[in-house]
Amino acid sequence: MTTPVFLISNKKSSSSTSIYNSNPLLKPHKYKLFLLIFSMASSLFFLYFLLLFSLSSLSPSSSSSSFQYQYQKHRQSFNSGENEPPIAAIRQACRATRFPDTCQSMLAQSGRDPNPVGIIQTALKVSAQNLKMGQSMVQKILDDSAHNPNRSRAAKTCLEVLANSDVRTSAAEGALSRGKLRDARAWASAALCYQYDCWSGLKYVNDSAEVNSTMSYFDTVLIASTSNALSMLRALDALGPNPASWAPPRTERDGFWEPIVAGSGLGSLKFGSLANYFKEADATVCKGGGCAYGKVQDAVDKAPENLEGEKKYVIRIKEGVYDEIVRVPFNKRNLVFLGDGIGKTVITGSLSTGINGITTYNTATVGVLGDGFMASGLTIQNTAGPDAHQAVAFRSDSDFSYIENCEFLGNQDTVYVHALRQFFKSCRIEGNVDFIFGNAAAIFQDCTILVRPRQLKPASGETNAISAHGRTDPAQTTGFAFLGCHINGTEEYMKLYHSKPSKHKNYLGRPWKMYSRTVYINCTMEALINPNGWLPWTGDFALSTLYYGEFGNSGLGADLSKRVPWSRLIPAEHIPTYYVQNFLQGDEWITTASS
Repeated sequence: MTTPVFLISNKKSSSSTSIYNSNPLLKPHKYKLFLLIFSMASSLFFLYFLLLFSLSSLSPSSSSSSFQYQYQKHRQSFNSGENEPPIAAIRQACRATRFPDTCQSMLAQSGRDPNPVGIIQTALKVSAQNLKMGQSMVQKILDDSAHNPNRSRAAKTCLEVLANSDVRTSAAEGALSRGKLRDARAWASAALCYQYDCWSGLKYVNDSAEVNSTMSYFDTVLIASTSNALSMLRALDALGPNPASWAPPRTERDGFWEPIVAGSGLGSLKFGSLANYFKEADATVCKGGGCAYGKVQDAVDKAPENLEGEKKYVIRIKEGVYDEIVRVPFNKRNLVFLGDGIGKTVITGSLSTGINGITTYNTATVGVLGDGFMASGLTIQNTAGPDAHQAVAFRSDSDFSYIENCEFLGNQDTVYVHALRQFFKSCRIEGNVDFIFGNAAAIFQDCTILVRPRQLKPASGETNAISAHGRTDPAQTTGFAFLGCHINGTEEYMKLYHSKPSKHKNYLGRPWKMYSRTVYINCTMEALINPNGWLPWTGDFALSTLYYGEFGNSGLGADLSKRVPWSRLIPAEHIPTYYVQNFLQGDEWITTASS
């Protein structure tokens, strides 16, 4: 308050001087009388101001707050609408989404920042808020389902994947604020994947109004809000920072291709051996004693939590058969499994959906959530048998995951690459029905992919699809890329195939979800691949929205002349789109495996 008093005092002094100087006709006696009256008035005003100051200092609650209130009221009178949502900016940004009306409605209630990044941050926060509501609704289903084991199990799995969605949504917000748009897109893609998985799981236990209303909320509110945020992230990254250029997500099927990292040739990243790189183990597992641990899970449980950066925790698993179910939780980051070689170190299980109450997600012999997971020299198998339906050997939700020289054995759904960025190098994968599936961004490079007999009476024939990619939204950064792989059947299966080729039909993939994306580049395809190449899921589902592409493949199964019309020859200039640097941003994180 002293500053205003000082200014007023100065103003008076200058005023008296100016009056005297500007009125030379004033007579001295009149001037003295005027000066006396003016001085008395000034003194009274000064005393009044001091009194006001003293009273205000005795009442702190009424001083600054009253002043600020009057100031804000005055300011708002000249800036009405300043705290209103930037409707025009929101409307323009929402043009980049699949659900623009829903986008505008949600952001108009929450958004204040007209900057494109600020609008996307708000969209992610809205998604996170809607997720909290979704979690509470699923928790209520679980609480009310003690008498219904199937619904109870579905709700528990739902809550697990929604917790993953929560973590990935928060991570996407952080990545956006740091300008790491590719990471933000990958994590938001995973967040959406988990929300859809929950909705899909509830679909099979939708026997009550409570479940039905929850599914409706997921479909129209939660999934839509996350899709909107993801679409705007994609627009910012692929189309630039000016929302005037933004448009709804398009895919390769629409003629849109992601920008390519310069110098991202197939051989520009050299991969060494994990076994050679990690010379010493932090923990050792073996059979028959003599080691700290006799079970793989025990070593995982004792591993440190949340390792950061390039710090790894190496678990050496010596030769032997480990009959156990292994789970690597989210807080066990940067674990490395090193075995003694394919067929020597074997982790085995036999869970399947044929067992009452077991979901596909939970049938995995080895399931990994922790980021930065690496493995080498292992066989991981599910021995449930060809008549057991879904029976996963390996399930991974690990971002920045690198797997080399491993073998995965199963029948239906052998490898579940559920979400995020995963790289498989020089691996061997056996199965029959959709045996590589999920909604991850996964590259299989220099791998051997083998079809094995399917039925208990395999001579009767079958129809198999190698892959079933599950992208549900065109803005998701996910897909399968098979680079330099060998596509064949096991010795046993090829004997069956050659005995009656017309009864044994095998395809490169089929669309599990609407925007399925799978490519085969420079692979060797043996005769068992049907000339059509690709198999529909049912009717014409997804045939106009999927992207299935091939380039540079060889072998009797690689002839493109009879391929289905909804598959594509990949343009040569866009082949690097599916290399590690572009598809997985692998040049940023595949460092410990580089030679």
